[in-house]
Amino acid sequence: MAFLVINGLRSIEFGTPGESRNRFIDLIINGNKRATAGLMVEYISEVEPIEYVGEKLAVIDNDLNQVATIVATRVEVCRFADVTDEFPLAEAEGDLNADEFRSGHFKYWTDLGFDITDDTVLVLMYFDLLPSH
Repeated sequence: MAFLVINGLRSIEFGTPGESRNRFIDLIINGNKRATAGLMVEYISEVEPIEYVGEKLAVIDNDLNQVATIVATRVEVCRFADVTDEFPLAEAEGDLNADEFRSGHFKYWTDLGFDITDDTVLVLMYFDLLPSH
């Protein structure tokens, strides 16, 4: 799905629709999830620009409603094999190091039909949750 613009902000979806998305939104709003990873191939196929530091994004739920606003604080492009231990801790999905991240995300993305190798290019975005108004 191409990104939507909501309240003047580019939208961002976390996980796959359904319970996965609900869980990630809860981790952002009520937890400490402050990073996310995406496949470069998805950015290319959806003709979507990579987020940039300072960009504010509308977090949308399963019904495409804005439920939070985040701001990108750091954006990195790296190989799947080069994800460091720092990233999964910021992602806060339960992985405690890069090996656990690679194992879980390899399964997640291959289950979605993507061919994941050490050289698969990822976009890692760190972000802060902005206060709701």
